[in-house]
Amino acid sequence: MTGRQESGVEAESAARNDEEAVPALLLRGGFGGLLMGLANLVPGISGGTMLLAAGVYKGFVDGIANVTTLKFRGRDLMLLGSIVIAAMVAILLFAGPIVELVVTQRWIMYSLFIGLTLGGVPLVWKMAQPATGSLWAGACVGFLLMSLLAAAGGLDQGAGAGYGMSVVAGVAGASAMILPGISGSYLLLLLGQYKPILDAVATLKKGLSAREMALIFESMHIVIPVGIGVVVGVVGLSNLLRWVLEHRAQPTLGLLLGLLVGSVLGLWPFENPVDVLPIGESVKGLVITAENVADLSAQIDKEDWPTESYVPSGLRALSALAIAAGGYGLTWLIARVGAGKKS
Repeated sequence: MTGRQESGVEAESAARNDEEAVPALLLRGGFGGLLMGLANLVPGISGGTMLLAAGVYKGFVDGIANVTTLKFRGRDLMLLGSIVIAAMVAILLFAGPIVELVVTQRWIMYSLFIGLTLGGVPLVWKMAQPATGSLWAGACVGFLLMSLLAAAGGLDQGAGAGYGMSVVAGVAGASAMILPGISGSYLLLLLGQYKPILDAVATLKKGLSAREMALIFESMHIVIPVGIGVVVGVVGLSNLLRWVLEHRAQPTLGLLLGLLVGSVLGLWPFENPVDVLPIGESVKGLVITAENVADLSAQIDKEDWPTESYVPSGLRALSALAIAAGGYGLTWLIARVGAGKKS
C-alpha cells in the first residue's frame, strides 16, 4: 500500500471515529447544557462547574474561542448548539419547579448538586496527569479563591453606579458561564449590581409588553453596557482560557480542579431560609428596617432570604450522602461516555 493510500485510509478512519463520536458528543453536550441551565436557576452554583463536571468544558471553551475568531467547525457548532439548546430548555421548563424545590427541599437539591459537581473531579484529575507541583499549587489557589467567595457569598455591599460598573457586571456574569466554580449571583451581589440588573430587566419586559418606548430606553442605560460586558467577557475569557490550557496546562488544570472542589463549600445542604427577615441586614441591595420589613417580606422572593444552618438527623444525613452519591455516579457515567473522543 502506497503512502498516499495509507494517508487516505487514516483520514477515512479518523472521519469515521469523529462520526461515531457525534452521538456521544451531543449526549454529553446536552447533559452539560441541562445542568448549566439548572445551575443558572440555583443560587451559588456555577454553570461552568456543571460543564466541567459533564466533561465538555474544554470543548465548550475551544468552541467559543473558535467561533469568536470566525473559525467555524462542525463539531464546535454541534457541541455549542447542544449546550445552548439544552440550557434554554432547562430554564424554560424547570425555572419554577427548581426554584420551589431549592426553597422547600434545599437539603435534597443541594445534596444532588454536590454529587453532580464532584462527579467531574475524576475527569479533571485524569486530564491533569501526571500530577506536578504546579498542579497542586494551582489547585490550592483555586480552592482558596472558592473558600473566600463562599465566605463572602450573598453579602451585598451596596449598589454601584455608572456605565463602567455595568460593563464590569456583564464581564462578571460571563465569567460565571466560562469559569467553573464562579457563581454569577455571588459576583453581582458583591459588585452591588444584582438588584439594578434585575430592575432593568423588569423595566425592559414591562416596556416591551406595554410598547412604551420610554421604559425601553430607560432600561437600555443598564442593559446595553451589561451586554457589552458579557460579550467582552465571553470572547476574552474563552480565548485566554484556551491559550493557558494549551501553554500552561498543569497550573490551569490545577486551578480548575481547585475551583471545582471548592465550589462545594457554597452548597451546604442543611440550611433553611430564616422565618423572618432580620432587621438591619441587606438583602438584594435593600436594608431591612422595622418600618419596611413587612413590605419587603412580600416583595423579596423566599429563595433570596438569608439562611440559617441546622443539625440534620442521622437519617437525613445518610439520605443526603446517598443522594450526593447518586449525583456523583450520574455525572461520572455521563462524563465517561465518549471520554476517549476529542470534544
